[in-house]
Amino acid sequence: QVQLVESGGGLVQAGGSLRLSCAVSGLRFSSYGMGWFRQAPGKEREFVAYINSNGGITRVADSVKGRFTISRDNAKNTVFLQMNSLKPEDTAVYYCNAGGAYSGSAYSASRHWGQGTQVTVSS
Repeated sequence: QVQLVESGGGLVQAGGSLRLSCAVSGLRFSSYGMGWFRQAPGKEREFVAYINSNGGITRVADSVKGRFTISRDNAKNTVFLQMNSLKPEDTAVYYCNAGGAYSGSAYSASRHWGQGTQVTVSS
Protein backbone atom coordinates (compact mmCIF):
# COMPACT_ATOMS: atom_id res chain seq x y z
CA GLN A 1 0.00 0.00 0.00
CA VAL A 2 1.48 3.29 -1.13
CA GLN A 3 1.31 6.09 1.42
CA LEU A 4 2.35 9.72 1.08
CA VAL A 5 2.29 12.02 4.08
CA GLU A 6 2.86 15.75 3.61
CA SER A 7 3.92 18.06 6.41
CA GLY A 8 5.33 21.54 6.93
CA GLY A 9 2.42 23.71 5.93
CA GLY A 10 1.19 26.61 7.99
CA LEU A 11 0.48 30.32 8.16
CA VAL A 12 3.22 32.69 7.03
CA GLN A 13 3.44 36.35 6.12
CA ALA A 14 4.11 37.44 2.57
CA GLY A 15 7.81 37.29 1.84
CA GLY A 16 8.34 34.42 4.25
CA SER A 17 9.43 30.85 3.68
CA LEU A 18 8.18 27.35 4.34
CA ARG A 19 9.61 23.92 3.65
CA LEU A 20 7.19 21.14 2.84
CA SER A 21 8.05 17.48 3.22
CA CYS A 22 6.43 14.39 1.78
CA ALA A 23 7.35 11.03 3.30
CA VAL A 24 6.65 8.07 1.05
CA SER A 25 6.24 4.38 1.85
CA GLY A 26 5.05 1.32 0.00
CA LEU A 27 7.04 1.75 -3.18
CA ARG A 28 10.67 1.80 -4.25
CA PHE A 29 11.03 5.54 -3.76
CA SER A 30 14.38 5.89 -5.49
CA SER A 31 12.90 4.52 -8.73
CA TYR A 32 10.18 7.10 -9.16
CA GLY A 33 9.77 10.71 -10.09
CA MET A 34 7.87 12.89 -7.67
CA GLY A 35 5.67 15.91 -8.10
CA TRP A 36 4.11 18.69 -6.06
CA PHE A 37 0.73 20.19 -6.89
CA ARG A 38 -1.48 22.75 -5.24
CA GLN A 39 -5.16 23.59 -5.19
CA ALA A 40 -6.54 26.94 -4.14
CA PRO A 41 -10.20 27.37 -3.14
CA GLY A 42 -12.44 27.34 -6.18
CA LYS A 43 -9.61 26.47 -8.54
CA GLU A 44 -8.35 23.34 -10.21
CA ARG A 45 -5.33 21.47 -8.93
CA GLU A 46 -2.20 22.76 -10.64
CA PHE A 47 1.31 21.50 -11.15
CA VAL A 48 4.02 23.13 -9.04
CA ALA A 49 7.23 21.10 -9.32
CA TYR A 50 8.73 17.81 -10.46
CA ILE A 51 11.90 15.91 -9.68
CA ASN A 52 13.13 12.77 -11.36
CA SER A 53 14.15 9.60 -9.54
CA ASN A 54 17.77 10.53 -8.82
CA GLY A 55 17.20 14.24 -8.36
CA GLY A 56 19.18 15.21 -11.42
CA ILE A 57 16.26 16.77 -13.27
CA THR A 58 13.81 19.26 -11.81
CA ARG A 59 11.05 21.37 -13.27
CA VAL A 60 8.93 24.07 -11.68
CA ALA A 61 5.91 25.97 -12.85
CA ASP A 62 6.51 29.44 -14.23
CA SER A 63 4.44 30.93 -11.40
CA VAL A 64 6.97 29.75 -8.80
CA LYS A 65 10.19 29.80 -10.77
CA GLY A 66 13.02 31.42 -8.84
CA ARG A 67 11.12 31.08 -5.55
CA PHE A 68 10.40 27.37 -5.07
CA THR A 69 12.90 24.51 -5.17
CA ILE A 70 12.14 20.79 -5.19
CA SER A 71 14.60 18.26 -3.80
CA ARG A 72 14.64 14.71 -2.48
CA ASP A 73 16.46 12.45 -0.07
CA ASN A 74 16.29 8.90 -1.38
CA ALA A 75 17.83 7.54 1.81
CA LYS A 76 14.86 8.93 3.76
CA ASN A 77 12.16 8.32 1.11
CA THR A 78 11.25 11.99 1.31
CA VAL A 79 10.71 14.78 -1.19
CA PHE A 80 10.84 18.45 -0.23
CA LEU A 81 9.49 21.72 -1.53
CA GLN A 82 11.37 24.79 -0.33
CA MET A 83 9.17 27.84 -0.79
CA ASN A 84 10.71 31.29 -0.48
CA SER A 85 9.37 34.78 -1.10
CA LEU A 86 5.85 33.53 -0.57
CA LYS A 87 2.95 35.52 -1.92
CA PRO A 88 -0.73 35.53 -0.95
CA GLU A 89 -1.51 33.85 -4.28
CA ASP A 90 0.54 30.85 -3.14
CA THR A 91 -2.19 30.09 -0.60
CA ALA A 92 -3.46 26.58 -1.32
CA VAL A 93 -3.48 22.99 -0.19
CA TYR A 94 -0.24 21.42 -1.39
CA TYR A 95 -0.16 17.77 -2.45
CA CYS A 96 2.65 15.45 -3.38
CA ASN A 97 2.33 12.80 -6.05
CA ALA A 98 4.46 9.71 -6.53
CA GLY A 99 5.37 7.94 -9.71
CA GLY A 100 4.08 10.29 -12.36
CA ALA A 101 5.86 10.98 -15.61
CA TYR A 102 7.29 14.18 -17.03
CA SER A 103 7.21 14.43 -20.80
CA GLY A 104 7.73 17.49 -22.92
CA SER A 105 6.55 20.30 -20.69
CA ALA A 106 3.89 18.49 -18.70
CA TYR A 107 3.77 16.23 -15.69
CA SER A 108 1.24 13.41 -15.78
CA ALA A 109 0.30 12.61 -12.21
CA SER A 110 -0.12 9.05 -10.99
CA ARG A 111 -2.94 7.86 -8.76
CA HIS A 112 -0.73 8.07 -5.67
CA TRP A 113 -1.50 11.25 -3.72
CA GLY A 114 -0.96 12.46 -0.22
CA GLN A 115 -3.68 14.04 1.90
CA GLY A 116 -2.32 17.55 1.42
CA THR A 117 -0.98 20.26 3.69
CA GLN A 118 -2.44 23.75 3.95
CA VAL A 119 -0.26 26.75 3.17
CA THR A 120 -1.70 30.17 3.95
CA VAL A 121 0.18 33.34 3.09
CA SER A 122 -1.10 36.55 4.65
CA SER A 123 -0.58 39.95 3.08
